Amino acid sequence: MALSKRRIEELLSITEKLNRIRDIDALLDHILYEARSFTGAEAGSIFLREGKYLKFSYVQNDALAKIDETNNKYIYSIFEIEINKYSLAGYVAQTGESLNIPDVYRLKDTDYTFNRDFDQIAHYRTKSVLAVPLVTSQGTVIGVMQIINKKNRDGKVVSFTRDDIQLVNFFANNASVAIERAIMTREIILRMIKMTELRDPKETGNHVNRVGSYAIEIYDRWAKKRGISDKEIRLYKDTLRIAAMLHDVGKVAVSDVILKKPGKLTESEFAVIKAHPVYGARLFADSVSDWDKLAAEVSLNHHEKWDGTGYPGYVKDIFADPVEFGPGKKGEEIPISGRIVALADVYDALISRRVYKDPWDEEKVLAYIRSESGKQFDPEVVEAFFEIYDVIKAIRAKYSDKENV
Repeated sequence: MALSKRRIEELLSITEKLNRIRDIDALLDHILYEARSFTGAEAGSIFLREGKYLKFSYVQNDALAKIDETNNKYIYSIFEIEINKYSLAGYVAQTGESLNIPDVYRLKDTDYTFNRDFDQIAHYRTKSVLAVPLVTSQGTVIGVMQIINKKNRDGKVVSFTRDDIQLVNFFANNASVAIERAIMTREIILRMIKMTELRDPKETGNHVNRVGSYAIEIYDRWAKKRGISDKEIRLYKDTLRIAAMLHDVGKVAVSDVILKKPGKLTESEFAVIKAHPVYGARLFADSVSDWDKLAAEVSLNHHEKWDGTGYPGYVKDIFADPVEFGPGKKGEEIPISGRIVALADVYDALISRRVYKDPWDEEKVLAYIRSESGKQFDPEVVEAFFEIYDVIKAIRAKYSDKENV
């Protein structure tokens, strides 16, 4: 049965909105949410292709969300599947064919099997699965989307229908273009980070990935506790991750002599370092989008402190030369983006190895953050951080530095 004109128009409208999402993780979140909404599925996951493997890139599960408030930690699980005919997702990626399976635990006469690792880790039972390839306009398979456990009106898990297959395939084909674009955006962002890394060895790709991920998860918990709608949270997280990743990009304007100095900085040298938030804000001053505005906001405010002792404070003119610091911003005068990234950045700096220091013991780091609640950090942000600490640890594991493992 062909999709109705109304259904196609609805799908195309959603796809158009997806094309405006820049961050790959936020995009995968939206794609899964919409595909599950169409089909009445309880859960779903997306694998993205990296060479000969599929990497477990995103997961949603309403059942787990009801019993585990830190279920977001599963998003950062590290699974890898070789692309071949022996796994369900691998088969779909290799052949480009969709699979509709009533019960993945009762497969018969197939070369492929279902990987139960995630079910065992999450204490979940996957049953019905609709797996579709994510194919670009050039015919390249860039990933696989699995929609899991369709439920009827009585809440019983049932098989996916032919209409579901048509609908999800149509949606996946259109969403693949947005995914390809978002991957390119992420790569461009990471190249910008590489420029900073060449200047300052502390700014690594893994560091900024961790800070970006910490930031959106802390924000997610903080926002939900404040009653902010899921729609608004999703939109904000899309721009926050990228903005958080670029928090220290202003260091490209600081001299190598200062950035790479092995010894203690002089007072005048530290003053130059302290100007990097302003330099970063300058890069995004000609705001043409919400992303530009938030990137400038994060850069300018991530060294402000809750008690008003941070920097650069209120700056009348970010293009003034020399940079003139103003009185420090205090409390909620600091935008929430800056308050969150401040904590995320300090946590990662303390718990990670650097060329100039060993990592702090985890308990020492956590004790420090607790002690700085109400001083350096917003108490509500600290509270959100500790409430999702399982998620924080999962992020740290996924984006770990080799030398720290």
